[in-house]
Amino acid sequence: METADILVVGTGAAGLFNALQLPQSMDVLVITKEEADHSDSFLAQGGMCVLLDEDDYDSYFEDTMKAGHYENNKESVDIMIRSSQHIAQELVDYGVDFQRDEDGCFVFTREGAHSENRILFHEDLTGREITGKLLERAKERKNIRIEEHTTLVDLLCDDKEKRCCGAVVRDADGTIREIRSRAVVLATGGLGGLFRFSTNFPHISGDALAIAMRHGIEIEHINYIQIHPTTLYTTKPGRRFLISESVRGEGAYLLNAKGERFVNELLPRDLLAKEIGRQMKIDNRPYVELSVTHLDPNFVKKRFPNIYRQCLEEGYDMTKEPIPVTPGQHYFMGGIKVDLDSKTSMDGLYAVGETSCNGVHGRNRLASNSLLESLVFAERAANHAAAHISTEQPVPTENIAFDPAEYADIDQRNRKAVLDEIKRKDEAFYEQWLHYDS
Repeated sequence: METADILVVGTGAAGLFNALQLPQSMDVLVITKEEADHSDSFLAQGGMCVLLDEDDYDSYFEDTMKAGHYENNKESVDIMIRSSQHIAQELVDYGVDFQRDEDGCFVFTREGAHSENRILFHEDLTGREITGKLLERAKERKNIRIEEHTTLVDLLCDDKEKRCCGAVVRDADGTIREIRSRAVVLATGGLGGLFRFSTNFPHISGDALAIAMRHGIEIEHINYIQIHPTTLYTTKPGRRFLISESVRGEGAYLLNAKGERFVNELLPRDLLAKEIGRQMKIDNRPYVELSVTHLDPNFVKKRFPNIYRQCLEEGYDMTKEPIPVTPGQHYFMGGIKVDLDSKTSMDGLYAVGETSCNGVHGRNRLASNSLLESLVFAERAANHAAAHISTEQPVPTENIAFDPAEYADIDQRNRKAVLDEIKRKDEAFYEQWLHYDS
């Protein structure tokens, strides 16, 4: 039986930052379903928000609340904003290279629904820069072990104590085994793998949500799912390539079939996705066009090198011609309900990142708040665990019976459980985006 003080499930920004913030006296085991760098955090393009100064607080707060349709938890939003400068410095200390000007000062960009330029970035690969550096630092820590191709299939729960004390996992060869720990941190990402068209990795499909529901752990707003307005249109199967909102933030135009602008490109994502969907019906084609041809080509290539290369691979030179874009699933604002320390309704179980719901995002996430929110509340989970979990006694190993045979078709059952719950909560959304893929 494998043991650890803390078991972290997921190697995205939230899981890795949580592991790094835990005391180095703790034995930390991090597991992930695929390779360690196959998390959605690595795919984030735009950047990470940060409070510019005290004068920016009211504006940043209002932008977040407005984008979330004022359904946000105000206390969570306050904590995130107030923690942003500290988190940015933590990342710099870990080696993250945010864009700077000739004087060494941070350069900030702007995205949809922001009233100020307050987003730190690294080219158009900010997620890879942040998460890659966190992975490097985690691999350097002697107290952190990382096991790839290890899939969470269940939680081990002491029903008498109402406490989580480990997990049941499946190895790459199909072996089912248990891992015991003093606490478990779920950082398993969103549910994009349930969608035919998504910017997410297909293996990230809401497993933790199904497991939580099986154990009666509270979940919240499972139907709060963000459709990103601009993914690169293609007839090829598989994950959709995201055209970052920062492209529109830097001045890109959205054009209809007549080559005319038809919308304010900086609307919140949910509203813009609806407008694009409406225009596609008017034009009777499965995309609209995004144009940066009026911008300096050298600026476009330098600011968005990855997007420029990807478009070239698809046959488009975005500096010379508009590119076709269409809405696609992007982010999950609901999740496993947690408090301000990322604790779930079960003792010994935390949830951080996209799989959790602390209320920051409300009904619709403001651009570039995702990385910041993940890191802020991953750190708070680590701080709470460090203060409340004793490592003086052995990891509990009392017998909790489980039958490996019951997990034979667990992936399909998990998928169905989440889809059914989404349909129950919001049949209209389900019919529009998910019914064909159920």
